Amino acid sequence: MKVARTLARERIEIQEVPDPRPGPGEALVRVHTVTLCGTDLHIWEDDYATELPIVQGHEIAGIVESAPGFAPGDRVAVSPMRYCGECYACGIGRVNACRSSSCLGCYEDGALAELIAVPVTDLHRIPDGMPTGLAALAEPTSIAMQAVLRGRPEKGEQALVLGCGPIGLLATLHLTSLGVEVVAADTAPERAAFARRFGAVAGIDPSEVSGEPSLVIEATGAPAALTTAVDVVATAGRVVLVGISDRPVTLSMRTLPVKDLDLLGSRNSQRRIGEALELLDAHREAAEALVTHRVPFARVADAFPLLRSRDELVGKVAVEVFSC
Repeated sequence: MKVARTLARERIEIQEVPDPRPGPGEALVRVHTVTLCGTDLHIWEDDYATELPIVQGHEIAGIVESAPGFAPGDRVAVSPMRYCGECYACGIGRVNACRSSSCLGCYEDGALAELIAVPVTDLHRIPDGMPTGLAALAEPTSIAMQAVLRGRPEKGEQALVLGCGPIGLLATLHLTSLGVEVVAADTAPERAAFARRFGAVAGIDPSEVSGEPSLVIEATGAPAALTTAVDVVATAGRVVLVGISDRPVTLSMRTLPVKDLDLLGSRNSQRRIGEALELLDAHREAAEALVTHRVPFARVADAFPLLRSRDELVGKVAVEVFSC
């Protein structure tokens, strides 16, 4: 079979390797579509805690070749996360925060391949009628849903989403589906405007933020955005950080206690792929709009530069591995 292996900085090569052989309790899945995210870009640029070479790809939709409890041809989304099941976080059910977590395509070979062998428990059936490739969005959608639910949203409240990349847009979609009124903000006007397609009542520049939202989702990883979130959130409100960066941020020791804020981190998801598929299926038009570029597997090297393009609106880039 063919795999696309990232060998070194900005160098990816399609190689021939033996087909995987699934072990007990494993499924053999023919990969249909892999969507790419900012983490994939950083790995490709060799700017991430990943050892190269590696086969990337962690946002996965495919077709079952063989699997206990499934029929050949069943369409599935695949969870890429791995958990130890033994640490404190796993013990209290927060496997998303496992201290020894791993992820296909990030720390071990992933799904930019024609076939993958994965635990059958990682398979999630795609709803009837949903395009197979669209189901690859279940993984980033599950991350956005985790961030939203971490913030304990309530129907009728007002929320601010900072950052209108895919996670911010999917968080907006989930919040609005729960009856929350969302204002989305981004420094790129076209991204902010795009958020209206995901249910935002307004898409604005962060400098235009007004009012006191009771919930803020920070989805940029920019220190300035965290400062904005803490400043504008209502007293006794909640701020959820899903954006990640190594850059430091300075906050007054007065702000959090005086405003009595909940400042919450959110990482990965607590096995929410199935819930994510339901959300995408219910809002198929928005989900389809999020995939702005499609690249065939043979031209996978062209997909990564698109992720850092500033000349056009780039949502998700889908690598089409197999068409059926």
